[in-house]
Amino acid sequence: MSDDVWSRDEPESPCVNICVVHPEARICTGCLRSIDEITQWSRMSPEDRRAVMADLPARAPLIAKRRGGRKARLKRE
Repeated sequence: MSDDVWSRDEPESPCVNICVVHPEARICTGCLRSIDEITQWSRMSPEDRRAVMADLPARAPLIAKRRGGRKARLKRE
């Protein structure tokens, strides 16, 4: 039996099994998709999926803000 039957020409999900929604950005901190994009993913066309995938890298700065660390502690002292 050939594996060609099971292959598709569409992007795979960017899910990395870290499913936590950022409270301010309202996107998943693991895959960077919105809740709507996650729920609609299986019904999206390959073109729509590619468009979402192309947009994901630009979303990373939305959740990259640090909460403090050493530098923040030094400011308080």
